[in-house]
Amino acid sequence: MRKTARNSDFPHIYLMMNKPLGAVCATASDSHPTVYSLLDDDKKKQASSAPRGCRLHTVGRLDTESSGLLLLTTDGRFSHHITAPESAIKKTYLVTLKTPVETPAEQEDYIKKSAAGLTLPPDHKAPEQDSAPAHLEWLSATQCRITVTEGKFHEVRRIFLALGNEVIALHRLSIGSLQLDQNLAPGQYRELTQEEILSFKK
Repeated sequence: MRKTARNSDFPHIYLMMNKPLGAVCATASDSHPTVYSLLDDDKKKQASSAPRGCRLHTVGRLDTESSGLLLLTTDGRFSHHITAPESAIKKTYLVTLKTPVETPAEQEDYIKKSAAGLTLPPDHKAPEQDSAPAHLEWLSATQCRITVTEGKFHEVRRIFLALGNEVIALHRLSIGSLQLDQNLAPGQYRELTQEEILSFKK
């Protein structure tokens, strides 16, 4: 993952953002602020008017009501590697559920069903489809961490709908070995280090 683009006037950019609630991963919206509106002016231009192949874009998406680790880059190969299903890069989320799952037996049932893969209910942008195995770790009756390796539309929310529950808060903690920088407040971002960029090549 080199830090130089084809056009030497536009060196590649690699950013980590703590995406806030309410922001959309789109270049424009009539109803919500966009993640690009949080960037400085130079990076806004890189997202809107840079040449093809050098344009700043999000690596995958987080929906409006989700927060946490979001990557942005101008490097299409880097972006594709992270989002391609065959890469099977792990993404871990902190989940808060509407209905408490109180007993160890109920929690174990969630763990086993998630690990086996589930049939995800249809969403308005996605048909009914199967999920790959997911790893679930309980923190309390209403909070858990879940790790998935795919990027299906609203996948984590649909996993818990398939389990008979509802996600009321979703926060991405990590992508691969890269964890959200705890020094970043919601809406803040920083450049990735060279070591962090290269971690996705391992």
